[in-house]
Amino acid sequence: MVESALRFEVTGLNCGGCAGRAERALAAVSGVSEARVNLANRMASVEGAAPITALHGALKKAGYPAAETRHQLIIDGMSCASCAGRVEEALRALPGVLSARVNLATNMAEVTTLNGPVDPRVLADTVTQIGYPTQIAQANSKDSAAARQAREASALRRDLGIAAALTLPVFLGVMGGHIFPPLHRWLHGTFGQQGWWLIQFLLTSAVLIWPGRRFYRIGLPLLVKGAPDMNSLVALGTLAAWGYSTVALFLPQLLPASARDVYFEAAAVIVTLILLGRFLEARAKGRTGEAIRKLAGLRPDTARVDRDGAIVEIALENVVQGDTLHLRPGERVAVDGTVLEGRSFVDEAMITGEPVPVEKTEGTTLVGGTVNGQGALRYRATAVGSDTVLARIVALVEGAQAARLPVQALADKVVRWFVPGVLALAALTLLVWLIFGPSLAIVASVSVLIIACPCAMGLATPTSIMVGTGRAAELGVLFRKGEALQRMDDLKIIAFDKTGTLTEGKPSLVAQHPAPGIDVTRALHLAASAEQGSEHPIARALEQACDAPLLPPETVEAIPGHGLNARVDGHDLLVGAPRLMQRDGIDMTALAPALTQIEAQGQTPVLIAIDGQIAAAFAIADQIKPGAAQAIKALQDQDLKIAMITGDSHAAARSVAQQLNISEIAADILPEGKLDTVRTLREQHGPIGFVGDGINDAPALAEANVGLAIGTGTDVAMESADIVLSSGALAGVVNARHISHGVMHNIRQNLFWAFGYNVALIPVAAGLFYPLTGWLLSPMLAAGAMALSSVFVLSNALRLRRLRPVLRA
Repeated sequence: MVESALRFEVTGLNCGGCAGRAERALAAVSGVSEARVNLANRMASVEGAAPITALHGALKKAGYPAAETRHQLIIDGMSCASCAGRVEEALRALPGVLSARVNLATNMAEVTTLNGPVDPRVLADTVTQIGYPTQIAQANSKDSAAARQAREASALRRDLGIAAALTLPVFLGVMGGHIFPPLHRWLHGTFGQQGWWLIQFLLTSAVLIWPGRRFYRIGLPLLVKGAPDMNSLVALGTLAAWGYSTVALFLPQLLPASARDVYFEAAAVIVTLILLGRFLEARAKGRTGEAIRKLAGLRPDTARVDRDGAIVEIALENVVQGDTLHLRPGERVAVDGTVLEGRSFVDEAMITGEPVPVEKTEGTTLVGGTVNGQGALRYRATAVGSDTVLARIVALVEGAQAARLPVQALADKVVRWFVPGVLALAALTLLVWLIFGPSLAIVASVSVLIIACPCAMGLATPTSIMVGTGRAAELGVLFRKGEALQRMDDLKIIAFDKTGTLTEGKPSLVAQHPAPGIDVTRALHLAASAEQGSEHPIARALEQACDAPLLPPETVEAIPGHGLNARVDGHDLLVGAPRLMQRDGIDMTALAPALTQIEAQGQTPVLIAIDGQIAAAFAIADQIKPGAAQAIKALQDQDLKIAMITGDSHAAARSVAQQLNISEIAADILPEGKLDTVRTLREQHGPIGFVGDGINDAPALAEANVGLAIGTGTDVAMESADIVLSSGALAGVVNARHISHGVMHNIRQNLFWAFGYNVALIPVAAGLFYPLTGWLLSPMLAAGAMALSSVFVLSNALRLRRLRPVLRA
């Protein structure tokens, strides 16, 4: 049963019409709330509550079966049929599992899953958790996308070679005879017209039966079902040319004398050229996922792990959480972990974009895929498999690549009716020319069938998304939601949180102002002790400024947007902004001059009240992030308005805004106020992006047209965002905008070509201009143009791999 998003591979997709039909088949299944099929990576994404078998059956019935993978498990502890039944039940309950069969005699289970959503380790872990220790019987048998694409390209290369070898004599004999008349006379003198036609028949039939069979095997059954696709058009076109020619060869009496001609070369060349296009397309598709493969390739294949007191090298998939691993100088970190022993510098540029290696000592974290420097480290695995940072990044990019952008809606509507429309137009062309020019009827109708290319329309958007999001990931911009690609390009204003976003988020204590008769060291000690459970950067500043060991708080209650109240060492404390003291009726008169001074200097005041009496004010200052001014200037140069929304005081906000040349400021804003401020700014200026990093930014990130979370921020913020900037650098915002603009421009180019190509050439193929200009498109030229249309779209999308960042992180 699908109860949330499920992604899996669909086979048999050759054009946008295929993807649309597969998508509608999935959407029609009871319980499905949303279904998307991406032609570029051949992945379906389904949301809702629907049985897996129903999805599988719907796709199979539509002619686009879901790809399947079979896994074998070795299971210990089973002693009866009841055990086997329990294991089967547990496995079948997993999302993506189609069937599970357990053989009690061999203690083996065979599980069939959809290709995509199921990790075999999850299967093994699930059975282990219900009491039967399980391991994978063999290495993961699920084909990688790269391997499948390589096999597809290899098969197409083979078929293309065979088709070319069989077609070349036909093509040279027919076309060469027109160009070089002596060849024509030699062929007819040697074989005679009937003999030469017979040779063409034999060679062309071999082309259609052997390398061309893929079009008929897929296209004809779909035609019978009333759901024709691109293969159906090719099958009809080539069979029409071949069938008409066969009648002219063997039963000429059925045709008028003026119409007795053969078009075997057209059928053979059509198959060959379309195979050439498919081969070039397969090679290009293989390159669209290059960024994902590069990311996945950062994982080492093996890891050195402590096992029974010895260090052994094992396959990466056998590393489990809690294992102790050893990392030698120059090696890649195998999995996420925490350093237990050693000191080194690790290159984390793949995650943060920062070129300077980061020091790692006991207690610091390691990220799988990063590169160790000169030191040796011993560390404990804290996340493995799909839970690692690298795996989550790959999952984010894969999820974004499956997105359906609003700009694709028009293409989808056209593709839905395109193939039936082409079939109707080809039939109309045939009828019209049978009446006004019978000798041109077959040529014109076959050209209409072949020239039409829904493939280009179907590939126009998803290929650009795949390449663009992959390139974005390489630049440290992770699109969690593919739709953000289009929305980011439409923004009119971008609002920034201040602390941790525009500033370092690592404020420090710069001044202390005690109330009369108060020991300020004691007040700081109590405030830092109360704040030690908070994740706010200001809490870290108080902790770092306090030299004494912190006291354990008896109670702590966070008050969002204000501060906290706590009980420490027998005292009731309030620690936070001046508005917290006002809320609780604390008299701040004794610290009024200090507060005026703090705010005048653009610093953040943090007050503490002890047992209901004001005790001290601490001045906290934060440094602006390096590169923030450059990023703001770059965005303003793109005619974007810039705003800052912060819970800090107006004076502190003005100080930062003046340094960054930000004119629109909303200060002293509570978390729920940030959401209202985003709405107000959208009403005033149009689509808005919001950049933040903290828990209190989550509502605003979700409310904005595009939410951008700083990757060094909290998990809650990143879960609420549409885009995650893997480093804390604001250059990522500029680059995200640049990538979005580049991808959308690329998509519009692709769609313009795909639509324009068909609008311009289908009338020519139908012979609409023949009476006036004598233009009539040869079926062979139509096949070449159709094949090159998809190749053009893919090649154009691949240009996005060369996108350069506007700013370096």
